[in-house]
Amino acid sequence: MSTSSDLIRSLASLLGLSESDVVIVTTSIAVLIGLAFFIAWRRLASQSRDLKPIVPSKVLPVEDEEEEVEGKTKVTVFFGTQTGTAEGFAKAIAEEIKARYDKAIVKVVDLDDYAADDDQYEEKLKKESLVLFMVATYGDGEPTDNAARFYKWFTEETERGAWLKQLKYGVFGLGNRQYEHFNKIAKVIDEQLSEQGAKRLIPVGLGDDDQCIEDDFAAWRGSLWPELDQLLLNEDDAVTVSTPYTAAIPEYRVVIHDSAVTSYDDKLIKANGNTSFDIHHPCSVDVAVRRELHKPESDRSCIHLEFDISDTGIIYETGDHVGVYAENCDETVELAGKLLGQPLDLLFSIHTDKDDGTSLGGSLPPTFPGPCTLRTALARYTDLLNPPRKAALTALAAHANEPDEAERLKFLSSPQGKDEFSQWIIGSQRSLLEVMTEFPSAKPPLGVFFAAIAPRLQPRYYSISSSPRYVPHRVHVTCALVYGPSPTGRIHKGVCSTWMKNAVPREESHICTQAPIFIRPSNFKLPADFFIPIIMVGPGTGLAPFRGFLQERLALKESGVQLGPAIFFFGCRNRRMDFIYEDELNNFVEKGVLSELIVAFSREGPTKEYVQHKMMDRAEYIWRLISEGGYIYVCGDAKGMARDVHRTLHTIAQEQERVDTSKVEAIVKKLQMDGRYLRDVW
Repeated sequence: MSTSSDLIRSLASLLGLSESDVVIVTTSIAVLIGLAFFIAWRRLASQSRDLKPIVPSKVLPVEDEEEEVEGKTKVTVFFGTQTGTAEGFAKAIAEEIKARYDKAIVKVVDLDDYAADDDQYEEKLKKESLVLFMVATYGDGEPTDNAARFYKWFTEETERGAWLKQLKYGVFGLGNRQYEHFNKIAKVIDEQLSEQGAKRLIPVGLGDDDQCIEDDFAAWRGSLWPELDQLLLNEDDAVTVSTPYTAAIPEYRVVIHDSAVTSYDDKLIKANGNTSFDIHHPCSVDVAVRRELHKPESDRSCIHLEFDISDTGIIYETGDHVGVYAENCDETVELAGKLLGQPLDLLFSIHTDKDDGTSLGGSLPPTFPGPCTLRTALARYTDLLNPPRKAALTALAAHANEPDEAERLKFLSSPQGKDEFSQWIIGSQRSLLEVMTEFPSAKPPLGVFFAAIAPRLQPRYYSISSSPRYVPHRVHVTCALVYGPSPTGRIHKGVCSTWMKNAVPREESHICTQAPIFIRPSNFKLPADFFIPIIMVGPGTGLAPFRGFLQERLALKESGVQLGPAIFFFGCRNRRMDFIYEDELNNFVEKGVLSELIVAFSREGPTKEYVQHKMMDRAEYIWRLISEGGYIYVCGDAKGMARDVHRTLHTIAQEQERVDTSKVEAIVKKLQMDGRYLRDVW
């Protein structure tokens, strides 16, 4: 105390003030300093909140069912999706069910999240009473990645009996009629549900993405309501059904950030071997090598690309696929920004909740990471070059300032405009940006554009053209450049192939191109017994997985493993232009890894010759290898080549076995069921 008093007296003497005045002054200064510190702390805290990157919320496994609510009926809508369309349909029908029926409690469920373990599927399904499935068929009649585990469990067990008698269901499939196994997954789930005792409400819906899948969905949904009315309407609800349902246009909440805020740079961690990467958690890797595979005389392009996976923890097996997240080119991004009327350096984030934290609704797609610039959002996350869906046209119409443009957009998205939509949008392959160019007064806000108009840019999948036994730290990709005129005259440039064509490899610059990638496992594998004969058919880039097979066989041979016969039917146009990996293939023959290389050149002779013609020339040898337990593999175009090869295999079997058509079908089917006839087609 004496020390404090002495200090005050000293200050009073120094300043020429009384002791009481000194106490008042020093107290005021202390308060001001404290206030300054408080304001600075609040600003720092606010800034730290802004600096925190906004990332998509993790999808959590579905919790155990809520307790039954008296007088209510639970409706579960499952989806199996590869590109997000099935998920969008699931959310849309769930929203309409909520609007139509007070009695319904609706849940939208990702099939992959329905049960943590396979053992829980049966227990959970027994508790369901009304379910709808929106399921896509992918690849060669395969389930989507998020539906694969459920599909395997549900279809492989054959001795359950009629254990789902309490269940009523409907199934809508998403497929493409150009492919051989059109909507296979939806058809199988529908049949299995019925066989296992469930009651089908309406016939399975077969959506065809080759035309307008939204119209197919609308027709199937329309036939569903009378059935649901009987199950979910109370007597006093009957009059409300006549009121037409109009879906709200989804819209994110958008927050614009100051340029001082740090943007989310999306630098994905190169992690250790304990980290798992998938479609939702890709790993950013360097492009180590890029080279052109076609010779200078060719007017087309095919790219060989190598991703460096050293020290990432990424592992793969020969025959697997790699998913690549590419970016839209600068030209596309610049046009999109111009059409939106927004600066590309605008820093923003999107949110699925309101300012008060409550949800904006269940129909919104997941967000992308933020804050980020508009340039980043348009380049990395936005599908700008595919034809828009009808729902996108509806959203554009709502934000078109010119009445004529708004009416035209509404017509194209209406049932009455079905034929014109099919011709003007689908038939002409008009991209979203082309449509927006035709309707310049339609300038939707960013929240609507990203939620309702532009779908998410999806990863592109490639058959890996290398073997980890041969190149353990690299993933090789073989990609044909997609470049050519569309029906409207626009030059269409494939998003990923263009990105690969323009990639800067590390061997050319230390500032090299990077890409987020992940591995998708495949059942396209060599026999466990390497002495078993193999027959490979893969023209063009269909060669990719077989290059991996042959690298694997070379590594095995060099380690002393004895190999069985291997023949490869390859096809290209002209040996002087597009005979890709020619030297490598000849080397495989010289090393005894490939028994015979048979090449069909479709543009060298007076008539076109394809791989199926070469197969017929060697029909007896092919069938002998298959009869000895051999495997046959086909990779490439599903719509053309794979169908022709499939027919050729039937012809060979019929001629060599001297049996009728029905028996041939059974023979080829058995090869498929036994896993000895495998296809990797797209």
